[in-house]
Amino acid sequence: MSTAPSPSSDNPCVRCGACCASFRVDFSRDELASEGGSVPDGLTVPLTGTLVRLRGTDHAQPRCAALTGQVGVNARCGIYEWRPGPCREFGQLAPLGLGDEACARARRRHGLPPLP
Repeated sequence: MSTAPSPSSDNPCVRCGACCASFRVDFSRDELASEGGSVPDGLTVPLTGTLVRLRGTDHAQPRCAALTGQVGVNARCGIYEWRPGPCREFGQLAPLGLGDEACARARRRHGLPPLP
């Protein structure tokens, strides 16, 4: 289970969105709603018989199709409660699930300082 904050939190992580606009997100088809999971099928593109990718994260300038708002200002995950495993696991190595090296790289990509 993720230690990430809830989307209603005052935590800057849930308003940032830099990770959602920096990395590819591949995960098992088992997480799709049509397969008994929770991720909406329409937000994915097939990769292999067993893997899918969140739509938009495979672009030269990635941006997940579920991300709304402006990165670093008021970004929100439109499927936060249904997000796939890689999104749930992102940042779990850092205290409180925030500000690890991957987070800092994503924020730098968008001209944002690392989280404290």
